[in-house]
Amino acid sequence: QKNSCVLPEDLKNFYLMTDGFQMTWSVKTDDTPMPLGSMVINSVSKLCRLGGSSMYALPNAPTLADLEDDTDEEDNGDKPEKPHFDSRSLIFELDPCNGNGKVCLVYKHAEPVVSPDTEIWFLDRALYWHFLTKTFTAYYRLLITHLGLPQWQYAFTSYGVSPQAKQWFNMYKPITINTALLTEEADSFVNKLDPNKVFKSKNKTPVLKKKPPSQPPASQKSHTSMTSAKTSSLAGNSSRK
Repeated sequence: QKNSCVLPEDLKNFYLMTDGFQMTWSVKTDDTPMPLGSMVINSVSKLCRLGGSSMYALPNAPTLADLEDDTDEEDNGDKPEKPHFDSRSLIFELDPCNGNGKVCLVYKHAEPVVSPDTEIWFLDRALYWHFLTKTFTAYYRLLITHLGLPQWQYAFTSYGVSPQAKQWFNMYKPITINTALLTEEADSFVNKLDPNKVFKSKNKTPVLKKKPPSQPPASQKSHTSMTSAKTSSLAGNSSRK
């Protein structure tokens, strides 16, 4: 009532079941738990509007609306129209993203009457907008799919996640971090193991072993030596005569 807008049906049903959502999980490094994943949906009381108040508690302090720049709209092409910080849009924070940006529920057409159509956008630390999903339900599925890994929203930006966050993705969600490759080549992550090649019998040339020369038996050896000895003795006697 304060902002003259109605929550989308899926988000309304979510808040009827639970007033917000928060789940964190940790990993063990050297037997010490380290917080890693964080999934957050702000409660209704924390569903704060962005752009409506000053960033600083000072007179004539700048607001987010003062940063509005329409020059970015000229080269959008087929991309969705970006939200505005001024009165043209209503923006509410769904997830503070641990200081890495903000996931926002956006009513893009607030003048003259607030349109019931909403979208989910990601506002990075440099105050650039990145489209996520058209509905809250689709965003909730993305949140669960990405396990709340650090900076997972940056996977939907042009510059991607940081190298440190990419290491966590490669460990826990190796396919998710390669979403662009997955859309281009549907079979890029399919196991292409060919059992015919793996279990193919290798035709090795048999190595012929050389047989050692046959040796006469010991009895034959002794008989041969005795015969040769007798022959030599007879030859010696005949020569003496």
